[in-house]
Amino acid sequence: MESRLKVLIVEDVATDAGLIARELKKAGIDHHMTRVETEPDFLRALETLAPDIILSDFSMPHFDGLTALDRARAKTPDTPFIFVSGTIGEEVAIESLKRGAVDYILKTNLKRLGPAVKRALQDVEERRARLSAERQLNEARIRFELFMRYLPGAAFIKDAQGRYEFVNWSWEEIRGKKLAEVLGRTDGNLWPELAMQLESNEQLVFDRNDALRSIETFPRPDGVHHYLVHKFPIRDRSGQPVLVGGISIDYTDRLRAEEKVARLSRIQAVLSGINSLIVRVRDRQELFNGACRIAVEAGGFALAWIGLLDKQTLDVKPVMWMGNEDGFLKEIRLSARDDIPEGQGVTGRTIRGKKPVIINDIANDPIVKRAKVSLERGFKAIVALPLLMSDEAIGVLTLYATETGVFDQEEMKLLAELAGDISFALEYIEKTEKLDYLAYYDALTGLPNRNLFHDRLTHVVLGAKQNRSKVAVVLSDIKRFHLINETLGRHAGDVLLREVAQRFNRLWPEPDHVARIAADCFAGVLSNLKEAPEVAHLLEEPLAKSLSLPFAVDGNEIGVSLTAGIAIFPTDGEDTDTLLKNAEAALKKAKADGEKYLFYHPKMNAAVTETLLLENKMRRAIEQEQFTLHYQPKVDLATGRISGLEALIRWNDPETGLVPPGKFIPLLEETGMILDVGVWAIRKAILDRREWTAKGLRPPRVAVNVSPIQLRQKDFVSIVKHAIEDSGQESSGLDLEITESLIMENIEENIVKLTAIRAMGIEIAIDDFGTGYSSLSYIAKLPINALKIDRAFIMSVASSSGSMSIVSTIISLAHSLNLEVIAEGVETEEQRKLLKLLKCDTMQGYLFSKPLPVAEIGAKLKSGEWAV
Repeated sequence: MESRLKVLIVEDVATDAGLIARELKKAGIDHHMTRVETEPDFLRALETLAPDIILSDFSMPHFDGLTALDRARAKTPDTPFIFVSGTIGEEVAIESLKRGAVDYILKTNLKRLGPAVKRALQDVEERRARLSAERQLNEARIRFELFMRYLPGAAFIKDAQGRYEFVNWSWEEIRGKKLAEVLGRTDGNLWPELAMQLESNEQLVFDRNDALRSIETFPRPDGVHHYLVHKFPIRDRSGQPVLVGGISIDYTDRLRAEEKVARLSRIQAVLSGINSLIVRVRDRQELFNGACRIAVEAGGFALAWIGLLDKQTLDVKPVMWMGNEDGFLKEIRLSARDDIPEGQGVTGRTIRGKKPVIINDIANDPIVKRAKVSLERGFKAIVALPLLMSDEAIGVLTLYATETGVFDQEEMKLLAELAGDISFALEYIEKTEKLDYLAYYDALTGLPNRNLFHDRLTHVVLGAKQNRSKVAVVLSDIKRFHLINETLGRHAGDVLLREVAQRFNRLWPEPDHVARIAADCFAGVLSNLKEAPEVAHLLEEPLAKSLSLPFAVDGNEIGVSLTAGIAIFPTDGEDTDTLLKNAEAALKKAKADGEKYLFYHPKMNAAVTETLLLENKMRRAIEQEQFTLHYQPKVDLATGRISGLEALIRWNDPETGLVPPGKFIPLLEETGMILDVGVWAIRKAILDRREWTAKGLRPPRVAVNVSPIQLRQKDFVSIVKHAIEDSGQESSGLDLEITESLIMENIEENIVKLTAIRAMGIEIAIDDFGTGYSSLSYIAKLPINALKIDRAFIMSVASSSGSMSIVSTIISLAHSLNLEVIAEGVETEEQRKLLKLLKCDTMQGYLFSKPLPVAEIGAKLKSGEWAV
């Protein structure tokens, strides 16, 4: 084949042909050009020359271009034809392209000729390659069909709609249908009852564009057969699946053998797992839990449960189960009695006979009681294994399978060994438990002894170090206990110790952290301690009151009291031994001084005493109504008018005068007295506002702060509702302010509460906004009216660009949610101006007014000094 391009040109002007040849050369096209002018010469050149490309003028004296095009299409349809002519009309150009020309070049623009020729030749080459590929593909398809026809495995091809396009002879033999019967039809047309199984995996092949291997079942005259099926996508040129192919081989015999090996392997795995468990566990319940879990996870059983025999009633109570239980054990009665129908079932026979009972087909075995309940859950076979101790059946391990006939001789040999191993473990655990109990528990009271208490305290201290929390260690002696032993005898002393231990353990907040560590010395631990007075409260109130009630000992009534020593982590020691030593030192000093209790650190005793005194004074303050409300105005930044009042609690102590809120509010919350004071504050605010209204004044709305403890109360909504009803007003003019972090504690429950509050006409503001961790999605859901920017940001808004950015962002966020913005803690004119520029709605702070008593508020409203 020549390397030079053979160009046939139909052109009556030789100079034009020369120009065309020169343009081709300039385009880097090495060619040999043959020029013709007449139709006979053109036809002869087509046959002898076999040109690679034809270039033709459109209008010539002896021959026209369209005729040349028609003759070329008829003789050599694959040879590209390009018109190179003078100006021709658009309609003629379009007609030429329709009749087969690949392009037309104006002689006035021959620069297009080179690229047009190259493109045309490239198109020819690509078309030839495509045709060659199609021929090869057709040959491959023929070879593929021949190969698939004689393939021993069943093979098929389906389209994306599940219609059969091809099946081989093996497929026809297995399915009993010929190719002509299935072409264009789906499994739904041919086998409706099997269509879902057959087509579901094919859809996965299309969805994933990947091969898939699975097991499919198909009924044959000799029974159900299982086939190992490999399904794969047949993709188009873009890689997208357009067909799905499949090849399957009969896997029935091999599958049955594999299933038997797998079952035996699973039983071996269960046996191995439980033997490993036996080496580790020292607790009966942990053994039962592990055995059931391993039986289900490693053994593949649908349900495994262990029941223990009640020797008195002969009922069998399930103590552990794993798998598909779903209330199953509650629906059947389990008994080992031989005189009732329930005792004649699998469980009763196993325990009485002390040997396994096997049911390989629940549906057809009369022994199974309430077989319907089992079958509804997919259980088809059962084996019950007795658990023996000293040759006595104490319980049963029952395993459920989802197939019939699975428990054969080989499996039962392994399962019997399994039951024997569990029985051995139970005997070992029982002996070990007795030894462990004596090593870690006080035999007289049943409480942990000093060793176990030391271990548990060590764990508590480690946790406290990580959490940076406080821990209290309390050691308590019974006062004059030796007199009881001396006068009533040691037996009476033992009875008293057991009774004291029971009360101590019942009342202690953390019962697991109570112990008897010496003759009459009891110990307790309080973890996550907030303040030392918590310990004092416990010793003063529930514990002391309970122990003050007389004990009945051998016909005598005995009253006792405790002396206690207390050490606090980390102040009094950072390890267990130091804490115990210091608690013992505090106990010794308390006994010597005749005190009810003493802290190891002297300053702690003074602080606790002061706190308890303050607490008692606050209780009297509530009873004697020593609390009062002061009100601080809120000012509209745009108009300068009063837009609201915030009610602030003050304690008017007769001895010291007004007590700062920071000193008594935390204690009110710690002791729970804030609930009473909080309700009082709501009622008082409503009553004060009603009194101003009765005097002809126009008071603004009044906001009351809500304590975290108040909002957490389930009846918080009803408490507020009753306060409004008691005021006798339909519109209370009441607002509530709730801290941001408090609302986010239990957001869904709080939304319900606040929605109910809003329905009463009460407006709600989030207080201290910016210090919590609110989610913007929740802020939008909250039934609130306003955001109060925390004073920490307002204090530095004029000096810190960071604070200004935060304040600006909060204002923009609030306004986008149609919420009012209140800035609290405004103390300077510069702060006010900045807030006004940032379009903050309302300010509150000492710049305008400090909190004032109710009388002064009324006077200012009456004088008109404050416009509302």
